[in-house]
Amino acid sequence: MTVTGTGNAPDVVDVVALGESMVTFLPSRPGRLADVPAFHRSIGGAESNVACALAAAGHTTRWVSRVGADGFGDHLVEAIGAYGVDVSHVRRDPARPTGVYFRTAGDRAGDTHEVAYYRAGSAASAMSPAGVDLEAVRAGRVLHLSGITAALSQDCLSLMRELTAPRPGRPLISFDVNHRPGLWGEGQDPDVLLELARRADIVFVGDDEARQAWGLRGARAVRDALPEPEIVVVKQGKGGAVAFDKDIDGLCEDADGTETFVRAVHVDVVAAVGAGDAFAAGFLSATLRGLPVRDRLRHGHLAAAATLTTPGDLAPPPPRPLADRLAALDDPAWGTLRLGPGWTAADTEAAEEARTP
Repeated sequence: MTVTGTGNAPDVVDVVALGESMVTFLPSRPGRLADVPAFHRSIGGAESNVACALAAAGHTTRWVSRVGADGFGDHLVEAIGAYGVDVSHVRRDPARPTGVYFRTAGDRAGDTHEVAYYRAGSAASAMSPAGVDLEAVRAGRVLHLSGITAALSQDCLSLMRELTAPRPGRPLISFDVNHRPGLWGEGQDPDVLLELARRADIVFVGDDEARQAWGLRGARAVRDALPEPEIVVVKQGKGGAVAFDKDIDGLCEDADGTETFVRAVHVDVVAAVGAGDAFAAGFLSATLRGLPVRDRLRHGHLAAAATLTTPGDLAPPPPRPLADRLAALDDPAWGTLRLGPGWTAADTEAAEEARTP
């Protein structure tokens, strides 16, 4: 797959990400929300996380959204813009608030994890085909979307259908399923998410999401349900990830394309939040650079490891020379790679020698 531009417009960027971002309140210590005495303010949003991570990796990015005309909206625009993301197409809504949420420190997949969302009626839920600058949204080599936006309102779903509709010259569509059952009404999400995924070019989905949303078990079953996208990446947690592609590397004569599995690196986890967004950013960065599928998966794992070894949803990606060096390791060395807190700031040579037996 070749990622091309969308025209000669002067504001074309590498990646446009559209979706809601919220002010996130992170707990000052572990425990139930009822017991946490104080919280630290941060930012959270699947699509803006990807835009920030890609900007930090040296790509040009734009975040398109809608926030309230309030202090929290100011904070989001300023904080995301500080990563180098173009925020000039974020609209302010004087009638609706910016969304916020609180979460506990534990793993999102754990039984003790709590999240309290205050996003109903948010400014972002008013996004619609008529309410965003579609030209600015489409002025990217890649347009990154997620299933979260489709769940916010009927107007948001209409916008998602407009953006994923086949049309001449559309950007490459990257779609992260991001199945959030709590955002959907009873029985609404599976068909909608499957519809949108089938209209994308690159799809990211966790095997647990595919099982919960669509009743699919196994990566091959996911690919069979999504035959249209050029690439389907099925994330398997600590085990790794598998990519099904339509022979973008030109190495396979099989009409069904190729299947590439890359195990995840061993990580000393600090906080298991934000890894999926980081993985998507790493994979897309390598895609923009034209790297082979195996290396795209490896860069996804390395970007996820950077987030897993820091306490927040966002973390600086590893320096490109370090990431390239680690992604080029042979299979035995990759299989024994272990990364802990601070690894992205370490000297590249020292990091490789210390963490690769």
